[in-house]
Amino acid sequence: MSYSIYFAGELFSAKHLYGNALLAEAIFRKSAGRYVSVLPQNLEQRDATAQAIRDQDIKTCIACDAGIFHYDGTELDSGTVVEFLLAKFADIPAVLLRTDFRLGGDQGGDPWNLMTSFFPRTETVTLDAMSLYKEALAESAASTAHFISAKMSSRAAEVMHETIADRAIIALDKVIAQPPVLSRDKADTIYEWLSVLPALQGSQAENTRYMLDRLRAKIERGLL
Repeated sequence: MSYSIYFAGELFSAKHLYGNALLAEAIFRKSAGRYVSVLPQNLEQRDATAQAIRDQDIKTCIACDAGIFHYDGTELDSGTVVEFLLAKFADIPAVLLRTDFRLGGDQGGDPWNLMTSFFPRTETVTLDAMSLYKEALAESAASTAHFISAKMSSRAAEVMHETIADRAIIALDKVIAQPPVLSRDKADTIYEWLSVLPALQGSQAENTRYMLDRLRAKIERGLL
């Protein structure tokens, strides 16, 4: 069985867009197609209104089977945090992934604000991307002068992403296997509320039907 994975994180620069694509493809390849990432950067229409873009991301997040939420930066990306919390309201399995080696937060555990930690059905993966990159680069016998011409830098980046993908897959396997927290008798009420909470555009009847259809699909797949 394959699972759709909402791929939440920054998408504001070429580095973000390329890194997201590279990691998503590595996860798909190394999981033998078990985890299919849905990248918001592939969904958004830049000529749409701000709310239309937001609504599409919210609906896509709720529709996916699980999510990877990139928790990089000295300050977490606010949009990613909102998407993570919406996923938790919907009892969607989640992986918090940080590859930023900088420390932060106000707790002794996760390197981010404690208010976004300790949620159920959630796994945390924290890695030092710089160390992974340096290790991959050191495996080459090429001299520094030849790194560019020999494409060793890009190869090291690929190896780094493959290592990150391995760890993400392990975490996804764990959260997918965890039992739901949301009980069946409350699920309809919660998903009806999720159709109201974000004030989505369109008729309320259509929005409620969308959320309840997503709930039924999750139940059928054994996710709720």
